[in-house]
Amino acid sequence: MMLSGLLTATNRNTFLPPMSEIIFEVCEADEGGYIARALGHSIFTEADTLEELRAMVKDAVACHFDENDPGRPFVIRLHFVRDEVLTA
Repeated sequence: MMLSGLLTATNRNTFLPPMSEIIFEVCEADEGGYIARALGHSIFTEADTLEELRAMVKDAVACHFDENDPGRPFVIRLHFVRDEVLTA
């Protein structure tokens, strides 16, 4: 049961706010591929391609949170970080 889209009913008398999203910082690995680290959680994964990384991130989140965990995020956000060095 949803109440105004913000609270989830865990039983008849208790409402807990769900975690709306989890954010992963994604960067290119020095040896090739990609590395993703969750902000605020101990979740880390890596993959050779972006398609593989998306699947690995979803799997890592599913493994980290129990299926019925009220804190399980509904949205996974990938924040891509890229360093670029310019000569002066």
